[in-house]
Amino acid sequence: MINFKRIFAILLVCCFVFQSVPAAFGQTAERNGEINARIRKEAMENSQIMKTLHYFTDVYGPRLTGSPKLKMAGEWAVKQMKEWGFDRAEMEPWNWGHPGWENDRASGFIVSPVKDSLVFEVLAWTPGTRGAVRSQAVQLELPRIKTTEDGRCVRNPTQEELDAFFEANKAKVNGKMVLVGDPAAIPVNFAPPAKRLDAEGLSRRFNPAPFQFQAPQQCPKVEVKTLGFREIATQFDKFLLDNKVPVRINDAGREHGQIRAFGNSTYDPTRVVPTVVMRNEDYGRIWRLLSGGRQVELEFDIQNSIYPEGATSYNVIGEIAGSDKADEVIMLGGHLDSWHSATGATDNAIGCAVMMEAARILKAIGVRPRRTIRVALWSGEEQGLLGSQAYVEKHFGSFENPKPAYYKFGGYFNIDSGTGRARALSVFGPPEAAGILNQAVLPFYDLNVIGASATRSRNLGGSDHTSFNQAGLPGIGVLQDPIEYFTHTWHTNLDTYERIVEDDVKASAIVIAAAVYELAMRDELLPRFDKSSMPAPPRREN
Repeated sequence: MINFKRIFAILLVCCFVFQSVPAAFGQTAERNGEINARIRKEAMENSQIMKTLHYFTDVYGPRLTGSPKLKMAGEWAVKQMKEWGFDRAEMEPWNWGHPGWENDRASGFIVSPVKDSLVFEVLAWTPGTRGAVRSQAVQLELPRIKTTEDGRCVRNPTQEELDAFFEANKAKVNGKMVLVGDPAAIPVNFAPPAKRLDAEGLSRRFNPAPFQFQAPQQCPKVEVKTLGFREIATQFDKFLLDNKVPVRINDAGREHGQIRAFGNSTYDPTRVVPTVVMRNEDYGRIWRLLSGGRQVELEFDIQNSIYPEGATSYNVIGEIAGSDKADEVIMLGGHLDSWHSATGATDNAIGCAVMMEAARILKAIGVRPRRTIRVALWSGEEQGLLGSQAYVEKHFGSFENPKPAYYKFGGYFNIDSGTGRARALSVFGPPEAAGILNQAVLPFYDLNVIGASATRSRNLGGSDHTSFNQAGLPGIGVLQDPIEYFTHTWHTNLDTYERIVEDDVKASAIVIAAAVYELAMRDELLPRFDKSSMPAPPRREN
C-alpha cells in the first residue's frame, strides 16, 4: 500500500514548485492562517448546514426540474441568503421547453393469487391511472435476435421482425398490466467497495494507469438493417398505448429494494402509458408466479400532476460583493434539482448546502473579499447540465466566442458526489492553477484533503463544473469519499436526509470556504490556458 504521508509530501513539493515567489507564499500562508482558524471556528460552532439540508430535503424534496417544489426550494434559498446578509440573491430564469411534473400519490398491490403491497416508484413525465385500475399481469420480452447458436451474440430486430412481434403479442397484452423483461439476477456482493478513499485509491486518481483497451467479442457481421434502441422504444410505447395497457412495469434491477426511476425521454405524458419501476424483489416474485402458470392480478392507483409553467426553470444566484476587484467573480455551487424517488439529499442537496454554508461562513467572519463571491444553485442538471450550460453561455460565452465577463472569471467550485468529505480538487487549467489550489487546501491535511490536480479535458459530463470546462473556463470539481453514494443513494429511493454524514459535510464547507477565500483575495486570477495551449473544444453531435 502506498504511504499516505508520502503522497502528501509529494504534493507539498509540487506546490512549492508551482509557487514561484517564496515571499508571496509566506505572506499568503500568514494571512490565511488566521482566516483559516476563523473559518474552522465558525463552521464548527455556528453551522447552518444541517438546517439547510432539512429544508431542501424534508420540506422541499424531491425537486424535479420544472416542478413547483424545485421553485419553492430556490425561493427559500434566496430568502435564506438574504437573511445571512448576502448582497444579492435572486432567481434567474431559463427556458428548457418541457412541463413540470410531480407524482402526488401512488399505491400498488398484488391482489391474487396472494395479497401484498408492492414497492415501486413512478417514472417521471408519465400519466396517472385516473383512479384505481385492476387487471391481470403478463410477461413480455422485447425481441433480441441471436446471431450465434450459443446466444453469445445478439442483434436488434429489423422493422419487419418488430412488426411481427407486435402482431403476435397484441392480443396477449390488450388491457393487461405488462412486465417488460426478465427480472435481473442480483448476486450477493462479497466484496463491497470501501466507504473511504485510501491512499492507494487517491494516488490512482492523481496518476491514473493508461487505459487498457479490450477487444470486443467477435460476432458475425450483421447483414440486415436493424432498428436502433430509441426507434424500438418509441414504437413499443405506441404499441402499449394502442393496446390500452393500463400500467407498464419495469424491473429496478438493484439489490435490497433500491429503485432508480428516471423519466419518459419525450417529456410528453400523452405518448406513454402509466409506468412504474418496481423493486427487484417484488418484480421477481410476480414474474416467477407467472412463469409457474399462475394468473396474477394487480391493482394500481397513480395520481400525477403536470405544470406547463415549469417550462421556465430557474438558477438560484447569491452574491457577496467584492471590493477593489468586484468585477471579477469566484463561483461555487451545485445542482438543486433532483430525481423524484426520494428527497435528493446526497444528490444534490448536499452540494448546494455545502456551498451556501461556505459562503455564509465567509460572510459571518466578516471577510471583505476583493473579488465578488457568487453562489449558484443549478436546475436541469439531471437532464444534461442544462441550467449551468445556459448560464455559462449567457454570461461568459466560451474561449472561441467570449463575452466581456469571460476575462473576469476566476473559477467555479462544484460538489456533486454525495455526503463524503472533500478529499481533493481537479481544475481545468495548467499545472500552475492546481498548484495555487494546493496551497489553499493543504493546511487542512487533518481533514484528509490531499491537494489538487489539473485537467485538460473540455468534455461535458459528470456535473456542472464541466459546463465551465467546456467553455475553456476553470471549473473545479471536488473529489469526495464515496461513502454509500454509487452503491446506495445515487438517484435511488434511499437518497434521504438520514444518509448525511454531518462531520463530512461540515469538513467540506471548511475546505471550500478556504479555497474560495484564497481565489477571491489573490492579486491575479487563476492561470489559464492561452491560445497556444487551450485544448480543442469537444465535437458537438448534430
